[in-house]
Parts: sequence; structure tokens; C-alpha cells
Amino acid sequence: MRQDSLGHVRVAIDGPSGAGKSTVAKRVANAISADYIDTGAMYRAIALKLIREGVEPASDGDDRLAALLAATVVDFSGGRAMLDGVDVTADIRSADVTLTASRCSALPSVREKLVELQRAMGRAKSVVMDGRDIGTNVFPDAEYKFFLTASAEERAKRRYAEITARGDKADYGEVLRSIEKRDYDDSHRALNPLARADDAVLVDTDGIGIEEVTEKILSYMV
Repeated sequence: MRQDSLGHVRVAIDGPSGAGKSTVAKRVANAISADYIDTGAMYRAIALKLIREGVEPASDGDDRLAALLAATVVDFSGGRAMLDGVDVTADIRSADVTLTASRCSALPSVREKLVELQRAMGRAKSVVMDGRDIGTNVFPDAEYKFFLTASAEERAKRRYAEITARGDKADYGEVLRSIEKRDYDDSHRALNPLARADDAVLVDTDGIGIEEVTEKILSYMV
């Protein structure tokens, strides 16, 4: 297995929403004894701190926001999300945090802060990180890069199944349109859009189970 000069391994797993990145990334991390870094949870942790400190994620020019970001550390330990050294895994799943995370993720200053933290994690330990610009922006020199994909229809079926399995109602057509819009927005955003790195291994997950996808990725890391 390839490693950096300190003996660490960085695995970047990118791809569109619904491609199975998070589930696969967790399994890969477990298989190689690395920390899985949930980038979405990092935005939620920042959102939680904004709420607790009474800071509105309204503008990059806000001095309070700048001061808060400068004094914030987000990390993961044993799969738990840590905010300034405190476990906030359960706290970051509230509806208020979800809404605030969506707003603050659009701010360049927040994104820059989290990329800084993500890179620091990659220097300190072996990590598996999933997202949309990990291989192109966060770890362009990662030892391993993968791009998971699947058709919009396949991803909509998976999402529809998840929703209905919870007992909630869903319309497949609406789920599909939502995924297609997310794909467009992610790939056309001005700051670090969704893109496959030139040296990333493409893994099409259409009709393939999580175990098979995981094994396929691990086969490249022997």
C-alpha cells in the first residue's frame, strides 16, 4: 500500500449524491485502519458552534464569524465528531443544525477553514475522506483517488427506497428531479465544483452492492 513520507495513507472518494460514497468510505477506512472523515459532519459542527455562539452565517465580512472560525477545531476520533475537543456526534443532527449547515457551506471562508482542517488531518494520520472535491482540491496528491458514480435513475431508486423504508412518503419523480438538480448545482458551482480528478479510478456502482464496491476499491490498494 502506498504511503506518504510519514507512513500515512490518504484515500479520496468523490462522486455525486447517492453514489454510496459515505458507506463505502467507512468500510474502506475500517479495512485499512484509517479514520473516516465525514466532511458533511464538519459543516454541521461549524453550524452547531454558530448557533451556540449566536453568530449568523450571513457574510464572509463578519468579524465575529472570522474570529469564531479561527478558534474552531473539528476532528474525528473513533468515528465520533469532535468540536473543540468535545463529542458532538448526536448534537449535529438537529433540524436547526441542518439548515444552518446548508447556509454556512456556501461561504468561502467556511469552506477554506474546513479544507485547512481536512488537510491537517491528512498530515497527522491515515484518512479516508469522501466528498465532491477531495481528489481535486483537498488532497490533489492523495495516495489513492476514486470517483464513484451511478446513473441518476439508479441513485433516485436508492434514495426513494431509503425514504419509504423509514415509513415516509415520497414521489420517485420528485426524488429524481432533486438528484438531477443537485448534480447540476454541484458540478457548476464556482468554488471547487464536483469533478473527477484526472488520476482517479472511476467506479460505476450501477447494479453493484456495497460489499462488491468496497472490495473493488480495496483491490487497487494491495
